[in-house]
Amino acid sequence: MKRSHAGDAFNPKPGVAEEVAPGVRRILAPNPSPMTFRGTNSYLIGTTGLALIDPGPEILPHLDALLSALTPGQFISHILVTHSHLDHSPLARRAAAATGAPVLAFGPATAGRSPIMQDLAQGGLIGGGEGLDHDFSCDQILADGDIVTGDSWELEAIHTPGHIGNHLCFALGDLLFSGDHVMGWSSSLVSPPDGDLTDFMASCRRLQTRSWSCFLPGHGPEIHTPKERLAWLLAHRQQREAAILAHLAATPATAAALAAAIYTETPAALLGAAERNVFAHLVDLYQQKRIAPIGAMTATTSFRLLD
Repeated sequence: MKRSHAGDAFNPKPGVAEEVAPGVRRILAPNPSPMTFRGTNSYLIGTTGLALIDPGPEILPHLDALLSALTPGQFISHILVTHSHLDHSPLARRAAAATGAPVLAFGPATAGRSPIMQDLAQGGLIGGGEGLDHDFSCDQILADGDIVTGDSWELEAIHTPGHIGNHLCFALGDLLFSGDHVMGWSSSLVSPPDGDLTDFMASCRRLQTRSWSCFLPGHGPEIHTPKERLAWLLAHRQQREAAILAHLAATPATAAALAAAIYTETPAALLGAAERNVFAHLVDLYQQKRIAPIGAMTATTSFRLLD
């Protein structure tokens, strides 16, 4: 992850509903950390029957805040989850019990994993970073392109694997709820086997094919220049790829050694995430047939450049 100072001024009070677009309110969960920035953004969409996007972590006062944000006559009719990480999905089941609304998502924690990531997981590689919500389940599975219609709103599910295989973005016209796929305060963590950089790059390029007015991410402030942000994310990953290839041209190396050499300005608390990001690049470069592991491919394997 590459931290940006673009969102430093973003510091809303947790639990307070704030209108960020017509008919859209953001409520910050009280779970700040190096991985979540100020906390997880939950969103309420609509006027009477509301959609709730990303209930957030298992923090009961946050559920109280979400319910307290409902004005007389309002109710939550749908609960949509961008992905099943512990900072986004655990509160969904309690929210469903409190409101009677169904939970909609792409599927359980491991849904959408690419074949190579399935192989790595079966070989014993576990995820890092945020952590999976292994208990997550949904009442309705959303496929790419599915439309969810409510009272005065219509959301399109867009499957955007990369950060995690079951990641969905939700389009409200030209406004996109981008989850953890695109954020303004930081680049997205891609940590195998949950994350897949090949998928991440493809999802970014797919989003580039449409015209967006604004992204509302899972953490940090709204992104008013989505086209530029997508271009930056792709360029940033390409720069990391070039740096990795340059180091491997000199000598084979592990993800840990490459992270230490490349992420020289990364805080110590985020070096583990940086190592996972480097490993994601190594798996991607392996799939491009530009590098090869020396022995079985694991998180600690050395990789060499192919001629």
